[in-house]
Amino acid sequence: MIDLRLVRTDYDAVAAAMARRRIDLSELEQVAALDERHRHLTTERDAMRHEVKELSQQVGQLKRDGRDAEADTAAAESRKRGDQAKALAAEADAVAAEIHDLLLHIPNLPAPDAPDGADEGDNPVLRVQNFDPDSYGEHQRVPHWEFAVEAGWLDMERAAKLSGSMFAMLRGPGASLARAMVQFGLDRNADRYEEIRPPTLVHSQVMVSTGQLPKFADDAYWLERDDLWAIPTAEVPLTSLASGEILDEADLPMRMMAYTPCYRREAGAAGRDTRGLLRVHEFDKVEILAYATPEQAPAAHAEILERAEAAVAELGLAYRIVDICTGDLGQAHHRSWDLEVYAPGADQWLEVSSVSWYSDYQARRANLRYRPEGEKGTRILHTLNGSALAVPRVWAALVETHRQPDGSVVIPEALRPYLGRDVL
Repeated sequence: MIDLRLVRTDYDAVAAAMARRRIDLSELEQVAALDERHRHLTTERDAMRHEVKELSQQVGQLKRDGRDAEADTAAAESRKRGDQAKALAAEADAVAAEIHDLLLHIPNLPAPDAPDGADEGDNPVLRVQNFDPDSYGEHQRVPHWEFAVEAGWLDMERAAKLSGSMFAMLRGPGASLARAMVQFGLDRNADRYEEIRPPTLVHSQVMVSTGQLPKFADDAYWLERDDLWAIPTAEVPLTSLASGEILDEADLPMRMMAYTPCYRREAGAAGRDTRGLLRVHEFDKVEILAYATPEQAPAAHAEILERAEAAVAELGLAYRIVDICTGDLGQAHHRSWDLEVYAPGADQWLEVSSVSWYSDYQARRANLRYRPEGEKGTRILHTLNGSALAVPRVWAALVETHRQPDGSVVIPEALRPYLGRDVL
């Protein structure tokens, strides 16, 4: 969440930044008004508590002096003031809770260098690599949901029988290819990122920390009986890994990676293309994430993009980098780039990694702090992440791109050691 102190001390700057997102500022205005009310209530509460303390001291002195009637009167007044102080404290707590709830719904401040825009149509394309629309043959213009099903690599029908629509089942060489991609995604980042296998079911607060809750509850799978949530990405557990701890600045940036299944209800998928592996409820993904100081964050952000970009380049895919404008930024995002690969059979650019810098927005929710070297106090750190390799869409683009006229698929050299074969 955004820093309440910043709303208090520089409201105009916060409002100007939020206006770049093209959002309604009414909730921000409510927070500012409620914060003023909360500070007034706490001042009254503290003054009343001080009066109670003074009256209690008077009662003791009056009893020692043998002035019992006056002591009883002062004691009655003390109880009255005590009740008033309790009422003020309860009201202050209620206002604080209302402020906290509003802050959970207010998005992050966009970075000053994020491009201005209203929606995804205003996102600038920074660069395009390996793409020549005239270079694809007719055999590459067949969508994966046709030829991969015919080959027995993708079984959507039986997946639907088991779990319903928008679930996929990879089989035989198709499943082996997916497994190879996961191991490739882990191995190529193992030089700097610690591998972690976190739980894929987490508490509500863990989902709140990354911004999935409360705003996007409809997009997540909830196990009501246990009050646990199926993670939509490994970002969720990795972000809260050091929650409540104080890290040393010398240990930052702290880099982590995880392979996990991911679960998304895709409540907003109506009207979108959900054929094949374009949009599914369950999928495998390798995520890379970093904790950093504010000064380290820009370099960490660029590093994550470089790694995600290099992975798809090694797989021989056409790709582009899209700069996300202020009107299209996710709620928690401060600055974000999307990595998209081109799938010639689907004839679509598919987003396969959102490389995002969250400033201190997630860390404030998760209580992630570090102690700067030589200082006694602590500061809130910054979080950043991106998909190192998201299987379904990369799998789709790969088999479409490398499909041959005879229907076989040539395996990129980077994956051959994992598969032990050159062709599917």
